[in-house]
Parts: sequence; structure tokens; C-alpha cells
Amino acid sequence: MRILTVLTYYRPHTSGLTIYAERLARAFAKRGHQVTVMTTQYDKSLPREEMMDGVRVIRVPVALRISKGVIAPTFGMVATRLVARHDVVQLHLPQFDAPGVALRARLLGKPVVLTYHCDLILPPSLFNRFVNLVVQFQNNMAALLANHIVTYTQDYADNSAYLSRYQRKLTPFLPPVVLPPAEPGSAEAFAVRYQTCQQRPVIGMVTRFAAEKGVEVLLDALPAVLEKYPQAQVLFAGQYQNVMGEQAYADRLMPRIGKYEEMGCWKFLGNLSQQQLAAFYPNIDVLVVPSLNSTEAFGLVQVEAMMNNVPCVASALPGVRWPVQMHAMGKAVPVGDASALAEALLEIFAGKEQYRCDTAALAHQYDPDTVAAEYEMLFEHLLKKKS
Repeated sequence: MRILTVLTYYRPHTSGLTIYAERLARAFAKRGHQVTVMTTQYDKSLPREEMMDGVRVIRVPVALRISKGVIAPTFGMVATRLVARHDVVQLHLPQFDAPGVALRARLLGKPVVLTYHCDLILPPSLFNRFVNLVVQFQNNMAALLANHIVTYTQDYADNSAYLSRYQRKLTPFLPPVVLPPAEPGSAEAFAVRYQTCQQRPVIGMVTRFAAEKGVEVLLDALPAVLEKYPQAQVLFAGQYQNVMGEQAYADRLMPRIGKYEEMGCWKFLGNLSQQQLAAFYPNIDVLVVPSLNSTEAFGLVQVEAMMNNVPCVASALPGVRWPVQMHAMGKAVPVGDASALAEALLEIFAGKEQYRCDTAALAHQYDPDTVAAEYEMLFEHLLKKKS
């Protein structure tokens, strides 16, 4: 099967959406499919075309950047050529160009599947409000043109103003999550480097430093945690400098974080590879996902932590609350409630031994090959309907 995957950003850009897309594309290729990823050349240093893990990646030049989006004038022309050469088109949303690609696929008789990752909610401003409206319109046009829609959970679908309109052609698939085993001695070396043996408990956060991630909620919860556990520390893994569209947010929070850095109870680790994350998770006592709005629909890192028997505290947002509830591996707390987050952390620290799961079964459930097989059956069903 020739599969065309289209999205605005692809690797090496780091986000839950790009990681999902990369894992799925790799899994399709391993299952013997011809996979092409069409995306934008958001960074001019990236090659226009390359092979990545058996996946052909084509990047369209960017003429202009608007907020977190990009304008690529030749995107439609390239899409027309690629859609014609493939059997099925998969679009990752939110994506401004999605309806144009979906229309081309429908005109050429190619099934279209949308994977809807989350709502787009930009920081408050008159311009961002306009951008939100435009993206919402584009997403709705894409949904009308699509043959089928996939999202992470029924919980998120039921509570999304967008997805709830298209329930008749929607199916939830759990996302692809995979983590390699830690290399021998790597977890121990990590513990020495970051003093996780001396400073416990350790709170982990794995994300970009972005407004919707709720970093300030953890900051507000820390005093209560440090009062009970003066040696506690936060390890923040992920991009925290020069995050696109987030400089004002960083400027507002960094002075507060700087004080905790001076105390030795907050450390930024930067982006970690999968191998580094495999050493990271055994060194934390809990993972926090204090997201503030529906731009977060699941939180893939929760499953990575659970694969290491690490409990999570997540915001009680639709979709985000689902992993801890589904696997009984943590607590969901009210959105933006720092007191509830602190209380949940203290409860977990006091009884961490009760949070255990079947890690092998969990790994199989979220294995990219398992998820790719579900997509494959959906694609084949749609192709049969077309024929």
C-alpha cells in the first residue's frame, strides 16, 4: 500500500504530534508499505528530501511564518502530485492545509483519513483569535471531505466541540508509544549526574516549555511539596529555550524557576533521546502533566512513565485524564489547581508502592505495530468501499 502522510511539522521538530506521526510512519514502513511524509521545511537547514527510517520525507519551502503556523506557497502543487501517486492519504490535524489536500484526494478517488490530535488554542489576543477561527474553519472543511477520522480516546471525542460533530465517521485508536530498554548502567549514571539518590522525591516533567503545558501550576504546587520534602527536586526534560511562540511565557516564569534552580531543586535537562528517556524514567518518583486546555489530548509521556511503573498526576482534562484512569496508575486533578496537584503528589509519595502495572501488556497495547495494524485495517476497508 502506498501511504501519503501530510502534516505541517515533522521530525526533528519535537511535539506529541510529530512523535506520533514518526512512530506511525516507521511502523507502516516496517509492515512493508511505501510511506511518504509531506511536510514543511520549517528550518532552512533541513534537506528538501531525505529517507528517514525507511520513510521518504518531502519538505516544502516556507515563505512566511504566522504565529505557530507557516505559509508554503507550493504546498498545493506538491500535494497534487503526491496524492496522485498514493493509494491513501492520512492527514494529521490541526493543519491549515488539510482541506486542500483532502479535496485533491477526493477528486482523485483516494480515501482520506484524518488523525485529529488536539484543539488549537493560542494565547489570548485579537490576532490569535482570528487564527483560531481560521484553523477551526479549515479543520471543519477537512472533516467534511474526509472518509474517516481517528482520535486518541472516546473521552476526548465526546468532549470536543469539533469531534462531536463527526461521531458517525470517527474511531478512537490508542496512540503509538514505545520506549527502548535502558542501556546497562545508564540509569545509574543518570542518578549520579543528577543526584537523584540524594535528592528525593523526584518530580518529572517531559514536555516543551509552552503556555498550555501548565508549568506555573507545578511552580505554585512546589512550596507545599518542599515543606514536606525539603530535598525534593524537579527534572524538566524537553525544549525550554527558544520555543516557537513561547518567549513571553518563558520570560514570565523563568525568574521564578531561577530561584528554584539556585536552590538545586529544579533542573532543565533539554531534549532527551529515547535512550536517555529510558534512563530518566527509573530516576523519577512521579510524572506530572498539568496541562491547561484541550491542546493536550492524551499526554504520550504518561504511558512511557507507566511502562517504568512510574505513576502520573495529570489534569482532569478529557483525554489527558484517561491514561491514569484506564491503567489505575496515578491521579487526575482539577485543571489549574495547584493545591490539588500538591496534595496528589504528597499522597503518591506516601504510597508509591501501590502503583504497579503489567508493563509487558501495556507495551503491547501501545506498540506502534499494533496501532499501525489498526490503521491498516481501516485503510483496507476504505479502499474496498472505493473499489
